[in-house]
Amino acid sequence: MEADSAITRLIPTGAANAPASEVSPDVFPSSARDLRRDGVRLLALDAHGRALNWISWQDAACLYARGAVAWTLGEPCIELRGGTCRESGARSRMHLHPIIAGRSHVRPSACDPTPALTNAALFARDRHLCLYCGRGFSRQLLTRDHVEPLSKGGLDIWENVVAACFQCNSRKGGRTPQQASMPLLAVPFRPSWVEHLILSNRNILADQMAFLSNHLPKRNPRTLA
Repeated sequence: MEADSAITRLIPTGAANAPASEVSPDVFPSSARDLRRDGVRLLALDAHGRALNWISWQDAACLYARGAVAWTLGEPCIELRGGTCRESGARSRMHLHPIIAGRSHVRPSACDPTPALTNAALFARDRHLCLYCGRGFSRQLLTRDHVEPLSKGGLDIWENVVAACFQCNSRKGGRTPQQASMPLLAVPFRPSWVEHLILSNRNILADQMAFLSNHLPKRNPRTLA
């Protein structure tokens, strides 16, 4: 094949939570194409259909090229165009699906790990709301508050932390919500791995959301209204 660089295009199939401009069927000019293409993440599963993580289109293309894809779900969402064959004149193409199952098998105990507790993940869990005053804030204006203060033996774990604005965190200080007369608006919880995947991707495609929604924990009285 000729050694020209690959070109990608997004295919407007099954897209959700993204503006229509991000799924144009046209081949984008270089800068715009790269920005929109790289905003798409593909959902990687193991051979049993257990959700593992989000992967880039580049990593997905490597799986396809190595023959490491066991099966896929959803209509193709990205088309890759490669070089041109000298003999036939045909250009190589590869269609990437939104959900890709690799041939590997993951131990059941490793399929639902505890998501890392980071401020970004915490604020996403609490929908960027202060769980004391209920107002929404940008990430820069939120803090991690320990419901049971560290000074009183509280732990830095999912079940003991909430998003709080600077004002509420300062007002609460080293007290519990009861001591500060500041009741929580929701009970802090440890997200499942599937919940974490949903929270960590702002551009989930419709096929991906449908799949993940079917694998959410059945109990959910704890989530914010």
